[in-house]
Amino acid sequence: MKVKIVGTGSAVPEKCVTNDDLSQWMDTSDEWIRSRTGIETRHLAVRETTTEMAVEAAKRALASAHMDAEELDLIIAATITPDRLLPNLACEVQSALGACRAVAFDVSAACSGFLYAMDIACHYLEAGGSRRALVIGAETLSRIMDWSDRSTCVLFGDGAGAAVLEADEAEEHAGILSTVLGTDGAGGMVLRCDNRRNHNPYVKGDTALSYVSMNGQEVYKFAVRTVPKVIAGAVEAAGLSMDEIDFFLLHQANLRIIEAVAKRLHQPMEKFPTNLQKYGNISSASVPILLDNVNNHGMIGEGSKIVLAGFGAGLTWGAAVLRWQAV
Repeated sequence: MKVKIVGTGSAVPEKCVTNDDLSQWMDTSDEWIRSRTGIETRHLAVRETTTEMAVEAAKRALASAHMDAEELDLIIAATITPDRLLPNLACEVQSALGACRAVAFDVSAACSGFLYAMDIACHYLEAGGSRRALVIGAETLSRIMDWSDRSTCVLFGDGAGAAVLEADEAEEHAGILSTVLGTDGAGGMVLRCDNRRNHNPYVKGDTALSYVSMNGQEVYKFAVRTVPKVIAGAVEAAGLSMDEIDFFLLHQANLRIIEAVAKRLHQPMEKFPTNLQKYGNISSASVPILLDNVNNHGMIGEGSKIVLAGFGAGLTWGAAVLRWQAV
């Protein structure tokens, strides 16, 4: 049995913010941001919510898969910025879609979240308990940014991406060929955002939420050291060589990181499509939005061999290799 992706979808907020826009209220410039990150614009939520963007991306993925929500057995949402702690994002998506048969829960693994969620969905489907799954990455990162800190806030944007997965007992040559995940919790504090502190009759204190803080140099070193290794492991597990891969769809954190990974894998940048120029870093939504963009632009077709890779806070990382089958 193979699990294959049969539909993709994405959604971003209407408001597009340029680097020049950011320079109006902080000490930065278009040249400073572009030269260090490759990012030119990002979309920030004004009226949209994480749930609304997740639902829209899910609807588009279901339409792409020619599938009704009632056919779903499983919904997994990857997010670190849900609209509320209870109910979780996946349950809200289930309700909005009318996917009454689907089990729904969230996964928190930051920028690797979509890869973690997809791996879990694959195991559910391979075990035979479920047949069709919806996997979503959705974030409103603008709500946890310090908008006076140019070292972090200029990197991030808001949006959602989704994919529909289906188990196919007859298929042997297409679908998800391998997944590899990893975690280094000891390094987690280089990229952090604290929750509200304990507050009860015995503990008095500030209940305000913190903002994202990041040691950019350490995150860069982690990414360029770890991502090539996890990709190489996933490609080997799939029984392929690196040169057989048509496209590497990496988490869109920073153009310099992607260029460094390509160099270490001895692969041309033409195999590494990017959209961070338009969207910035959208954490768990980054990989599925890029996958949807590549799919919609007709860049991948029957038999295309693709690597998906996420990496980020935790520290976490993951990669998946798949052979595309057109719907």
